[in-house]
Amino acid sequence: MRFKIVMTFVNPEITEKVINTAKKAGATGDVVIPARGSGSSQATFLGVSIVDKTDILLFVVEEHIVNNLLDAISSECKLSEPGNGIAVVLNVEKVAGLEKQIENIKTKLKEENL
Repeated sequence: MRFKIVMTFVNPEITEKVINTAKKAGATGDVVIPARGSGSSQATFLGVSIVDKTDILLFVVEEHIVNNLLDAISSECKLSEPGNGIAVVLNVEKVAGLEKQIENIKTKLKEENL
């Protein structure tokens, strides 16, 4: 099995929506990391840069669901709108600790004839 990490950097106001959308698209779990960041047009107040709060969401998923998951998050959570966030996909070399999920994925793949 091949796994990918779908990593999103999103406005905390849409974190729950992103998680729910990802789970509907096949993600079995998530990690949320509170963070700070700035976009291409950084805001200032009295000459001091304002850094926005952001949430980093990580989803380790089997590669066959990555496109559907990314499409769902992008459209449902309106990532094309400025300030909502971005999503990237990273390759995973090795994985440990997903034995239960791997069995569930194998069963689902057999049911879908993949």
